[in-house]
Amino acid sequence: MGEPGLLELVEEEVRSNSQDTGYTFQMSEFQKSKQSKDSIFFRDGIRQIDFVLSYVDDIKKDSDIKAERRKEFEQNLRKSGLELEIEDKRDSEDGRTYFVKIHAPWEVLATYAEVLGIKMPIKESDIPRTEHLPFNCMFAPVKLPETVKYPRPEYFTVQFNRRRQELFLIDDKATFFKSSSRNRIVYYILSRCPFGIEDGKIKFGIERLLNSNTYSSAYPLHDGQYWKPSEAPNPVNERHILHKNWARFSYFYKEQPLDLIRDYYGEKIAIYFVFLGFYTEMLFIAALVGLACFIYGLLSMGSNPSSVEICDPNVGGQMIMCPLCDQVCDYWRLNTTCWASKFSHLFDNESTVFFAIFMGIWVTLFLEFWKQRQARLGYEWDLVDFEEEQQQHQLRPEFEAMCKHRKMNAVTKEMEPHMPLFRHIPWYFLSGATVTLWMALVVTSMVAVIVYRLSVFAAFASFMESEASLQEVKRFFTPQLATSLTGSCLNFIVILILNFFYEKISAWITKMELPRTYQEYESSLTLKMFLFQFVNFYSSCFYVAFFKGKFVGYPGKYTYLFNVWRSEECDPGGCLVELTTQLTIIMIGKQIFTNIKEAIYPLVLNWWRRRKARTNSEKLYSRWEQDHDLQCFGQLGLFYEYLETVIQFGFVTLFVASFPLAPLFALINNIVEIRVDAWKLTTQYRRPVAAKAHSIGVWQDILAGMAVLSVATNAFIVAFTSDIIPRLVYYYAYSTNTTQPLSGYVNNSLSIFLTADFPNHTVPLDKRDFTTCRYRDYRNPPGDENKYLHNMQFWHVLAAKMTFIIIMEHIVFLVKFLLAWMIPDVPKDVVDRIKREKLMTVRILHDFELNKLKEKLGLNPNEFSKHVMIEENKMQLAKSTI
Repeated sequence: MGEPGLLELVEEEVRSNSQDTGYTFQMSEFQKSKQSKDSIFFRDGIRQIDFVLSYVDDIKKDSDIKAERRKEFEQNLRKSGLELEIEDKRDSEDGRTYFVKIHAPWEVLATYAEVLGIKMPIKESDIPRTEHLPFNCMFAPVKLPETVKYPRPEYFTVQFNRRRQELFLIDDKATFFKSSSRNRIVYYILSRCPFGIEDGKIKFGIERLLNSNTYSSAYPLHDGQYWKPSEAPNPVNERHILHKNWARFSYFYKEQPLDLIRDYYGEKIAIYFVFLGFYTEMLFIAALVGLACFIYGLLSMGSNPSSVEICDPNVGGQMIMCPLCDQVCDYWRLNTTCWASKFSHLFDNESTVFFAIFMGIWVTLFLEFWKQRQARLGYEWDLVDFEEEQQQHQLRPEFEAMCKHRKMNAVTKEMEPHMPLFRHIPWYFLSGATVTLWMALVVTSMVAVIVYRLSVFAAFASFMESEASLQEVKRFFTPQLATSLTGSCLNFIVILILNFFYEKISAWITKMELPRTYQEYESSLTLKMFLFQFVNFYSSCFYVAFFKGKFVGYPGKYTYLFNVWRSEECDPGGCLVELTTQLTIIMIGKQIFTNIKEAIYPLVLNWWRRRKARTNSEKLYSRWEQDHDLQCFGQLGLFYEYLETVIQFGFVTLFVASFPLAPLFALINNIVEIRVDAWKLTTQYRRPVAAKAHSIGVWQDILAGMAVLSVATNAFIVAFTSDIIPRLVYYYAYSTNTTQPLSGYVNNSLSIFLTADFPNHTVPLDKRDFTTCRYRDYRNPPGDENKYLHNMQFWHVLAAKMTFIIIMEHIVFLVKFLLAWMIPDVPKDVVDRIKREKLMTVRILHDFELNKLKEKLGLNPNEFSKHVMIEENKMQLAKSTI
């Protein structure tokens, strides 16, 4: 296989140009004590450090091979025009680490800016900035200073061209390219630079050298210390500005300096924070409505007719309920679930239907307004044509290295690396089998938790019944609740364990599939991780919502799991309380665990690394050494942040009918999450390599899919998990009390069973003199000729449930369709701005070319007029296309 194409094409030209403008490497002995420990320059104090490589000499048998690779790699870096300066291990803090500092001179930056299609300013924009919030003066407390919010003016930009340098606003070549653009260019060269021929193949790329421990790390430098501004001659310390105005928890109510984040970290990281901030803003509305629904449930809890009847000693106290498990469980009175019925009303009331419909509309508005925000961002950050220009054409170095075949690209008409389908198929099969196996493992673990609940319920019931001291506790802490809480906590622990192992396996399999581009790599990994985590986090909630208590049978003919454990029953008030409990423990537990891990884990690791490194305290702890001791953010750092947010989005939307406070808890978590992520990026992690992105990618499709699914799940939760539809059927069809229509509902919803009909293996061990007991179902009484079969009311309720699902889904989907149609993906003002910028860009280029042409033609007016006419025609053509 040949050498990487782009590097081979530009290497010679860059080298020849840099020889004229480069610096002399032979310098006088440098006095290290005179250099600031925060210096981001070479020893000459002029050339800025754009990237740092580090390595440690070892005495292993392959040390010579690694040394040869480094030597070849660094020689090729110099050939490509980069300038290197090596810090000896004797000058390092630990006395064993070498640091290779890399500087990209102007010619390298200019050449690769053109190769990568980086847009640079040609004229300050005459289009005024617009504030997107109405009543802007009301939001003054949350605003940041203008110099922080907008660190640079807006410009008209075009792709950089070395032959048109006079066109661009170049005041100082040293600061013309932002530091994020500089480290992106250097990393592009590092990822394609060869380091030798092994096994008949040319090996290249810094990632391969890192994986083989030839180099221990590769990273761009932070601007300086995050807690103080930089001193001259260092440039403005953007890291300090970000920490001061963004990464502090006291600024939790402030907006984010998005343009500054983009300038410092690149568009890919910045757009994540834009998305997280926008999602948090939209959650504020959902949280207010959800809180209002919760308060309504709280205020109406005491007057709920069902709870009043259950708690009444003359009604609920006289109803003897059938045992909840075989033999060890005793008969029980309905009023023992008084507190549970009141608590259930908090989340199972009339506002539940309204909130489920509201959230179906909210999620549509969220996605449509996000499309608009993304379109506006694409214009403001020069990303309108980004996908066409770059994302489709950049190959992963690992893919290029492994490809033995080449194929003609139908678009570019160039030979490109090609991987035949038969090489991919085995890994695709392995990938699919692994994902299926682990999802099956999740289902198995869920079944194991169900078995745990079934087996310990009897133990809880027997223990709480025998202990006299627990009789008062049983009023609000029932055996069902105890089993639900412990089962949910156990399920959460299993979820975390399975998640830890699957993350490692899915990353390895995706790597072995050899995706062609970084976009394909992330899409493949995203699909695997999301499918697994969807099943992992939501399976238990789906079980409680749609399966538990639905296939129980009836006394005398219960259904059994594996013919051993009797199926779980719901509380007389329904399974909604248990779904709420399950959702609360998993959602809040995950958020607390994730935030603690994100904050504590890098803090402890960095402290330990610094403690181990500070062995020679009299040495200079330099800027590159300080960053070396920080954690590496990694290529997948952002992926896990998105995954965490999307999983939370599922909790907020899929099961929100059972827990209207979910948006409020998500809002609180996200306010903390923004500052935790900002703090760890600014203080605990090395500076990530800048990368471009024009959208949140495949995550947007996943969010859209979850939005559609959420309509169905919430409709089914209201219909089958809550008690709303049976109450409505009784209210309109079966109630005989005109003044209090819901009076008698509890008695109506409970069927009668003759205790003499109990099989021997289910009869309680303690004999009681009860002739009948009650259970939750709509079945004929013992005296009927079709005893214990479903009665007509059961079918009426079932028909009402199905009707409700169809009506609710159609209403929500109709509103979703209308909103999606009414709200344009790209706002009208953004469309006009894009057209204006294109027009102005064409005009500026036109004037520039005419001036150059005039200088070239001198005093030949006829020739000049002819060319002017040609250029004017081009201008008119450009206007017509716009």
